[in-house]
Amino acid sequence: MRAVNSPTYSPAYLRYALGLLFVVYVVNFVDRQILSILLPGIKADLALTDGQLGLLSGTAFGLFYATLGFPIARIADLKSRKWVMAVCVGLWSLMTALCGSATGFLSLLAFRTGVGVGEAGGSPPAHSLISDYFKPAERATALGIFSLGVPVGIMVGFLAGGWMAESLGWRLAFVVVGLPGLLIAAVVALTLREPPRGHSEGLHSAGAAPSAMEVIRFLWSSRAFRHLSFASALYAFVGYSVISWAPSFLIRTHQMSIGEIGTYLAFIFGIGGGIGNYLGGIFADRWARTDERGRAFVPALSMILGLPFALAVYVVNDATAAVLLLAVPAGAGLMYQAPAFAITQSLATPKMRASAAAILIFVISIIGLALGPWTTGLLSDALAPRFGNDSLRWALFIVSLLLAWAGLHFWLAGRALPPDLARARAASERESLQTV
Repeated sequence: MRAVNSPTYSPAYLRYALGLLFVVYVVNFVDRQILSILLPGIKADLALTDGQLGLLSGTAFGLFYATLGFPIARIADLKSRKWVMAVCVGLWSLMTALCGSATGFLSLLAFRTGVGVGEAGGSPPAHSLISDYFKPAERATALGIFSLGVPVGIMVGFLAGGWMAESLGWRLAFVVVGLPGLLIAAVVALTLREPPRGHSEGLHSAGAAPSAMEVIRFLWSSRAFRHLSFASALYAFVGYSVISWAPSFLIRTHQMSIGEIGTYLAFIFGIGGGIGNYLGGIFADRWARTDERGRAFVPALSMILGLPFALAVYVVNDATAAVLLLAVPAGAGLMYQAPAFAITQSLATPKMRASAAAILIFVISIIGLALGPWTTGLLSDALAPRFGNDSLRWALFIVSLLLAWAGLHFWLAGRALPPDLARARAASERESLQTV
């Protein structure tokens, strides 16, 4: 192994870089999730079915987000990560604004596809940069702070989207949330610094990156990664379904107003999800000090903790009770994110980290994002003849049962983790020696 003669980043700059990446992730999720709070207005205006709405909120975005994530991450592993991010932030922000000009299902589908293409280049380069900025012992905590962009973005999307839907209409809401991302893209390009690959571990990783197939084979030969990716995807199937359909569920079953729903869900997913997200990274790092399997056991426990509350949401008949119960799975569920991405970065070598993040995101997005909201919408349509307006309620109840399956695979990932981490550390040192 050879130490890197590389720049030293001050604590102040590391805080700035992590903060900027966090802001990018917030913009990512605002632009991604704004659609869910606007679905009722879009459904009425464009006369769409639940199946079509599911395609718009999940499949149209998710397929391109997943399939283009890996090739874009390969570019990030080979070229400048910050420039990949800057271009992609600008693209998805522009496409979000253009959603407001849609005249029907097909045009809105096309613009949502464009959002997915742009957002495919957001997270993988950020995960790679954070892994090179912060040492392995701090990685889950740093990724936990970065991942707060998910609940904060959802909070802003629900809160702003709910009231804008009432006061401005869904078309102008897309424009208002989309355009600020163009400024963020410029800030990323002008102020973010590119750390040497392997910087945080003191490894020299200046040679050529592994091929795409080498990365896929290396990761997929890890039993821990296979269980981890499938567990994360199962949670995402539930999580994306709930986030996409919760506003419609609360309107149909509990007759709440869209502005009221936006406010409640903003605080539930924003504050509750944010606490869970942050604590997931903290608990994972602390448990891993004594047992490296702890990073996977944290989300395993969180899935089981959230399950009974997740099911109770759709059983109670009181709107306030349903909303309050939703806060528990919203917080417990997002405890998976920082540990899952930290484990993935540790199971990869420095030269394949953006690609490794993209592979995990691919599995999550295909199973969770592309299929979750759409399947829930189809299930709601199928249950409608029997349950009427409550069809979505019982569709979400059925889908939430998958949390138990997710918890099982997180536990199995933890059991397989020690030998796979040792293999990854050995491969990282061999990779470093090859460049000396």
